[in-house]
Amino acid sequence: MLRQYELVDRVLSYDPQANEAMLNRAYVFSVNAHGTQKRASGDPYFSHPIEVAGILTDLHLDDETITTAILHDTVEDTVATSEEIERLFGQNVARMVDGVTKLSKIEAETESQRAAENLRKFLLAMSDDIRVLLVKLADRLHNMRTLRFIAKPEKRRRIAKETMDIYAPLAERIGMYEFMKEMQTLAFRELEPEAHESITKRLEALESEGHRVDKIADTLTTLLERGGIHAEVSGRQKHPYSIWRKMSERHVSLEQLSDVIAFRAIVETEEECYRALGLIHRKWPLVPGRFKDYISTPKRNGYRSLHTSVFFGENTRVEVQIRTRAMHAQAEYGIAAHWAYKQNEVRPDTQVSWVRDLVEILEAADSPEELLEHTRMAMYADRIFAFSPKGELIQLPKGATPIDFAYAVHTDLGDQAVGAKINGRMAPLRTELQNGDSVQILRSKAQTPQANWLNFAITGKARAAIRRHQRNKERDETLALGRKLYDDIVQRLPTPIGTDAVLAGLQRLKLADEDALAEAIARRKLSDAQVMEALMPGSAGGEDAHRAPPQRHAITITGLTPGVAFDLAECCRPVPGDRIVGIRREDAGIAVHEIGCPNIGEDGDWVDLAWGEGAEGGIARIAVTLKNEPGALGAIATVIGGHKANILGLRMDNRDTTFHTNTIDLEVRNNAHLTRLLAALRAADAVSDAVRA
Repeated sequence: MLRQYELVDRVLSYDPQANEAMLNRAYVFSVNAHGTQKRASGDPYFSHPIEVAGILTDLHLDDETITTAILHDTVEDTVATSEEIERLFGQNVARMVDGVTKLSKIEAETESQRAAENLRKFLLAMSDDIRVLLVKLADRLHNMRTLRFIAKPEKRRRIAKETMDIYAPLAERIGMYEFMKEMQTLAFRELEPEAHESITKRLEALESEGHRVDKIADTLTTLLERGGIHAEVSGRQKHPYSIWRKMSERHVSLEQLSDVIAFRAIVETEEECYRALGLIHRKWPLVPGRFKDYISTPKRNGYRSLHTSVFFGENTRVEVQIRTRAMHAQAEYGIAAHWAYKQNEVRPDTQVSWVRDLVEILEAADSPEELLEHTRMAMYADRIFAFSPKGELIQLPKGATPIDFAYAVHTDLGDQAVGAKINGRMAPLRTELQNGDSVQILRSKAQTPQANWLNFAITGKARAAIRRHQRNKERDETLALGRKLYDDIVQRLPTPIGTDAVLAGLQRLKLADEDALAEAIARRKLSDAQVMEALMPGSAGGEDAHRAPPQRHAITITGLTPGVAFDLAECCRPVPGDRIVGIRREDAGIAVHEIGCPNIGEDGDWVDLAWGEGAEGGIARIAVTLKNEPGALGAIATVIGGHKANILGLRMDNRDTTFHTNTIDLEVRNNAHLTRLLAALRAADAVSDAVRA
């Protein structure tokens, strides 16, 4: 544990103007407040906040942040009060200590009531000062360093998983890579001890086989010096979790990774970055696909560097990162580098835009609410935050819709969504959500995911759920249609057949079961004649036996969904009540036509179809010729609405001085409904003619 004078000296070493008296008071106050409290390791409890403060001195943070770190557990775990902290250490410190306390309370609530994902969402939204998050990250990092002292394995795993899921990604998001890497390493060792040990041993073996980090670093330094560039070159092997994740994602062995060893070359200027890159590529072959220019195109968190991987020798691949000192400070400390800028250690003009925006917000925000909103937008410009009616915060990609929101809450809610209220007003499910929207999903147990949702759902969870339902629905309806076609085929056999005949037929067709047979029939992979011959050899009679006899039974399509097991032909758009016929198409389901449609043709694999009793709902296309006069279009819209039909589409086909013709797509109940509507349109004064298109 750092002694009092050691901690104060650290701060003064990089900030001579720091409030030394405040730091000393905070140290003594924390020691006295925590008193005889002990940690799981047996150390005095006050050693923890002191070590957290020590971690933050490595980031060269200001005296108020270091004081907050020393005091961060006093209000929550001792008799100290926020008023006492404010009186002794000022309003800023009291506010930040209160912020850390709030985050701790949310964390405790999360353990029992929410998934770990929610905490990550809340961290930025609940803090009114970015420095509070830095203290919280340092607090978690020290807790991970002492995780081994916790006796209960399940508690260690919970803390490690929470760190991996929440704190490490958050550290990465604000650019604090060193924090991220150490957290991941410590959590990985707890969560996957065997994998951690295996990779660690392999790395040690590779090191002994010739991966000499110092040798390669010296070679790089010499190469750049000869090219007129003075660079600080250092090298190290990647940490085990990073390697394990890449092996898992790319499905490759450790030897196939090109970036097991990483070297960093720190130069003076941006121009020298590109000159150094040229020297390295002229010396060693580039590993294809492994060059990335994060200087011209920085990462969202402001990270800037050149990355390349080269073949150093026959079997050694190494990654080289090239950056300036300013870029290195940003890469190591992320947003925490702002306080280093105040000490003139890095020039302010080297800040990337999003960090500069955050600094301005911190300095100019009039209220915590304004700070919260703008900080959230600046750091998560590619994300939006929406609220459930109960106030739960849901993080979504920019461009997300209520469907994405519903699936983010729960898969069942997404499946049953029929509408949405956004900020209390009804809105279509395809509406793009904005930051801060309050979203209520309206649901119905009768609803199922719709295929057209894929046109506006953008999250992976939503799209996967919709596609899964559509695949299941397509298979179920294809099987249902295939069974109906199979029953029709069986009825046309000369005599009834039994189970043995069916099993023998399946063997002849080399199909596993009756479901496979039904699917093959529905998708026209088998003709009627082939099925009949398989079930009862000789029953098909001849080569033309696959043609359906006139007296075959009509197959109803009741219960099947247009666009799934069958398609309603665009050319004639049949509606319930029309006489229909089906044309079987290989691997494409059945195309349903009106019996008089000229596009059917005489040849083809026809299927007699019927709508089924009580079938309703279809889309008809009509052509309406209107008088070219004001109000004509409104008049026919009134007629259509009065007959309880719905206009889905309207297109003007031609227009002259006297008349204009419009093609209209209408949602109608059945043929009789459409007939009445056409008669009403013809009777309207504005209409010259109305016919089915």
